[in-house]
Amino acid sequence: MQIAPDIQLPSLPEVTLRALEACHQDENYRRISDIVSADTALVTRVLALANSALYGPTSQIRSIDQALLRLGTRRFHTLVLTAALRQILYELGADQWQQLRDFWRHSLTTALTARALATLTRYPEPDQAFMLGMLHNVGELIALKTPPGETQQYYFDHQSDIAAELVNSWGLGPMAVDAMRYQQAMPTEIQDAGHLVKLISLATRLALSDAAGIAAAGTIFGLNEELTREINRRIDQEVSGVAESLGIPLSEDYDAHHSNHKLKQTILKQAMASQALELSPIRGSAQESLAATVTSLTLITGLPALYFGQAGDGLTLLSASNGDTPDLTVASGPATSVLTEAYSSGTALCLGGRTTTVLDRQLLSLLRTPSLVAIPVRGEDQCAGVFVVGTDHDSSGQTEEIGRLFSAKLSDAVTATLANSGTQDSMESELARQAIRRQVHEVSNPLTIIRQYIYQLRNRLDDDEVQEELDVIRDELDRAGDLLLQISRGPGHDAANPTGVCNLNDELRILQDLLEDSLFSGDDMALELDLCADPTDVTVPGAVIRQVVINLVRNAAECLVDGGEVAIHTQAPVWQSGKTWVELEVADTGNGIPDEVRKHLFSPVQSTKGKGHSGLGLSVVKQLIDDMEGIISCRTGRGGTAFRILFPAAANKKNDEK
Repeated sequence: MQIAPDIQLPSLPEVTLRALEACHQDENYRRISDIVSADTALVTRVLALANSALYGPTSQIRSIDQALLRLGTRRFHTLVLTAALRQILYELGADQWQQLRDFWRHSLTTALTARALATLTRYPEPDQAFMLGMLHNVGELIALKTPPGETQQYYFDHQSDIAAELVNSWGLGPMAVDAMRYQQAMPTEIQDAGHLVKLISLATRLALSDAAGIAAAGTIFGLNEELTREINRRIDQEVSGVAESLGIPLSEDYDAHHSNHKLKQTILKQAMASQALELSPIRGSAQESLAATVTSLTLITGLPALYFGQAGDGLTLLSASNGDTPDLTVASGPATSVLTEAYSSGTALCLGGRTTTVLDRQLLSLLRTPSLVAIPVRGEDQCAGVFVVGTDHDSSGQTEEIGRLFSAKLSDAVTATLANSGTQDSMESELARQAIRRQVHEVSNPLTIIRQYIYQLRNRLDDDEVQEELDVIRDELDRAGDLLLQISRGPGHDAANPTGVCNLNDELRILQDLLEDSLFSGDDMALELDLCADPTDVTVPGAVIRQVVINLVRNAAECLVDGGEVAIHTQAPVWQSGKTWVELEVADTGNGIPDEVRKHLFSPVQSTKGKGHSGLGLSVVKQLIDDMEGIISCRTGRGGTAFRILFPAAANKKNDEK
C-alpha cells in the first residue's frame, strides 16, 4: 500500500501550541527546532517539504537541522502555522488521544536513546540517529488517524516497511532505509550489520524498558547491564523534562480536550491575525499586493489558490500559487459561476453539489482539485477581488472557514493602508528596513549551522594543516556575519551619528540575538546579559563597539569546550584617573587562558581557538581600545576568564564643552 510522502499526521495539541507560540514570538531558531524535532508529525512535514520538487535536485539530508536549513526560517515558520491549522481538522476520541500521547513518549524516548547510543559508540552523525528514531514507528501514527478496519491493521502490521518507504521517498539514503526496514530484526541477526541499523534496532528495544532490551544491548554493542540501565534512567528523565516544558502530562490519564480547544482559539484569534497583518500591502497598488498574497494563502491552507482582481467590468486572473498564471479575463456578470457569484454577492461560496458552469470547470482544471471555494476580498467601498481555493468535497467547509478569516483580516489591512496613503513613503521605508532585517536573519541561520559543522569537523581531524584551513573558512564566515549585522543596522546608522556617540546597552541588546543564534545554540552553553540601569552613552562609534564585543564573546564561547556560560555586564558611571567611564565586562566559565597564550595576550599569534583566547581577534580589540583612548584589562584562572573594558563616557565630552 503506497503512502504519500507529504502525508498529514496529527500531533499532540500541546506540541503544536508551543511551536506556534515560539514562532509567533520569534524565539531562538534552536529552540523552535528542538520543539519541532520532538514530534514525529512535524518531522514528517519538514522532511516532505524539504525534499519536494520546490527545491529541485538537492543533496541528501542527514538530520532535521539540515532539513530546516534547506527550508529557511520564513518557510519553516509558515510550515508550523500550516500544521497548526491542519491540526484542528483532527477530531480524535479519548482513547485515540491517550494512544497519541503514549506514541509521542515512545517516539521521543527512542530518538533520544538512538542519539545517546550513537554518541557512546562513536557513530559520526548522532543527529541522524535521532531523526530516524523519531520516524521509526510512523506507521503507528498513520494507523491512529485511520478508522478501525483492515487498512488500519495493515499500518500496524507493516510499520517497518512503511517507515522504510517514506524514508526512501524523502531521499534520506539507503542506510537510513535499511535502518527502518530491519529495526525489528533479532539482535543476533544484526551483530555484523551496519552501524545505523544496530543503533535504531537497539534504541527501539531499549525504549520499551524491559529485560529483552537490556540483553540486546549486550549482544549488539557489548554494553553491560549497569550502563544500559543508566542510559534508560537518564533518557526517562530527559523525556519527562521535555514533556514538562510542553505541558504534556505523563503520569496521569491524558485528556486533550482543553489543549485542543485552546489550540483552535489560538489559531483563529492569534495566528490568522498575525499572518494577515504581515500581508499588508508593501508596494504598488492594492491589486498588486493582493495578488502577491496568493502564495501565503496556499501556505496557510495547504491548498492551491488563484486570485482574480477587478479589471474594468471584468475579473482578471492575476496570480496562481501552483504554476504559471495563464491569461484569463472573465466578465463579472451574469453571476452564474461560483467565482462571479462570490464577487457580486460579496459572500464566500463552495462549489459543493452545484451544477458546474464552463468557468467552474476551467478553474477546477487550473487548480487540479475536485472542488473549490471562492472567497471575496472587501475593498474600500466594493469587492476588490476573489480568491479561489482548490479543495475536496469533504474539506470545503473547513477551507471556507479558514479562507473567510484570511480574507477578513486582509480586507482590513487593505482598507487601513488605503486610508493612510499619505504616509505611504514612510511605511515603505520601514517595511524595506524590516525586509532587510528578515533577509539578514535568513542568511545568518545557514551561516550559523555551517559554522557549527566546521567546528565539529575540525575536532574530528588530526591533520594540523587541514585544521588551519578550516580555521580560515570559519574566520571568513565570522567576517560575513559581522558584515550582515552592519547591513541589518542600515547603511547610514553610524554615518548618521557624526559625533561617534552611541549607547552601549542598546548595542548589546541588538547583538544578543545574533550572538545567541551563531554561538550559543547548544543546550550546554548560555549567554547572559546583565545591563546597568544608568545611562551608558560612550564616545565610540557603534561599529567599533560591535567589533569589540563580537571578538570577545566569540573567543569566550570557543573556550567553553565542555559547556558553560558567557556573561556580559555593564556598569556606569565609573570614575578613574579623573575621568568618567562606562565599563563593559565579558566573562566566561572556561578553564582560563594557557600560560603560553597569556604571555602574548594582545599580540597577533598563531590561533589556538578551542583552547584559549588568542589569534588576531584580541590584537584587533586592543588596537581599537587604544585608538579610542580606552582601557582594557584581563583576569584569568581555573574559574574562567574576564575582560574588562573602560569606554570613555559621553559625559566627559559634555563637561569639556561647558
